[in-house]
Amino acid sequence: MVVWAVTHHDTLQELLADPRVGKNPQLWTTFREGRLPEGWPLTTFVTVPGMITADGEDHRRLRGLVTQAFTPRRTAALQPAIEARATALLDRMAGLQGPFDLREHYAYPLPMQVIGELLGLPPKQQDELHELSDTLVSSSATPEAAVAAQRALFALLASVVAAKRAEPGDDLTTDLIAAREDDDRLSESELVGTLLLMLVAGHETTLNLITNAVRALLAHPDQLRLVLDGAVPWSAAVEETLRYDSPVGQFPLRYAVEDIPVGGAVIRRGEALLASYAAAGRDGAHVPDADRFDVTRQPNRHLSFGHGPHFCLGSGLARLEAETALRLLFERHPALALADGPAPEPIGSFVSNSVRTLRVTVRTAR
Repeated sequence: MVVWAVTHHDTLQELLADPRVGKNPQLWTTFREGRLPEGWPLTTFVTVPGMITADGEDHRRLRGLVTQAFTPRRTAALQPAIEARATALLDRMAGLQGPFDLREHYAYPLPMQVIGELLGLPPKQQDELHELSDTLVSSSATPEAAVAAQRALFALLASVVAAKRAEPGDDLTTDLIAAREDDDRLSESELVGTLLLMLVAGHETTLNLITNAVRALLAHPDQLRLVLDGAVPWSAAVEETLRYDSPVGQFPLRYAVEDIPVGGAVIRRGEALLASYAAAGRDGAHVPDADRFDVTRQPNRHLSFGHGPHFCLGSGLARLEAETALRLLFERHPALALADGPAPEPIGSFVSNSVRTLRVTVRTAR
């Protein structure tokens, strides 16, 4: 199928906030006419019930209910737990011999444990949930695998909702079940869809962000030194990573509500648009010297968390986790280095933007 990839920063920013662009898949001619192939790997992103596929008043309703439970105060309160979990992972890494995969041993388990605890997910199911979400964001999954992963993930999350209805806990899922506006509350399908969105965005994105940040800092030791010396804060390294190597490559999909002229072209009503965040971050027309990793870059405006009505609700949590993870990692290992060997392979995903592994070695600081 054919979609419009929006790669320029300014154009993408305008379209993300344009009321002539919607998220409801019924706006997409291909979907509405039943021409979407069975088992298409990105089907979940297009059809999942919830904020991600809603527009206008429906979107405002859903976002309002979710923000009752997922507040900035709740995010800030996670700081001690994030630090404790990161410290425990670093303690465990101390027993590893030789080069090891930082993505596997640090960048993955930290956000998975945090979002798991936040949502009240059973720890024994977290690895399974990660594997299923990996399949959802994969561009190489077979139709059969994509359908099976979607069904299994929906079933698992539905069981979580059922368990929290029967036995409420001190977690976000319980609060989402209880959230109401007058007599309105999230339906069962909206609850599961919201949990799916939070699960995937809450750990896949942060996993990639931590991995990409460590990789960029180790590949640019002069920039790492600026942070280690306190010349710039860790938050600056996180923001530059978000621009330079966005954890989300492309995010599907948006649809033209009416014909939209863009430059010398026209996006026709019913056609689909793809938000190409990674490309927008490297747009030289918006960012001077865009291919250079520079933690001192000011201002550093990027679109990696989106823009407009669908701006990412979890951006504060992702930033908090990444800043904490980087600070504690390099406090413990200031002489961390990339291991010798071939360059790591990129993830085979249309959505996620990172590498499959990040092999590092711990060296003695001079």
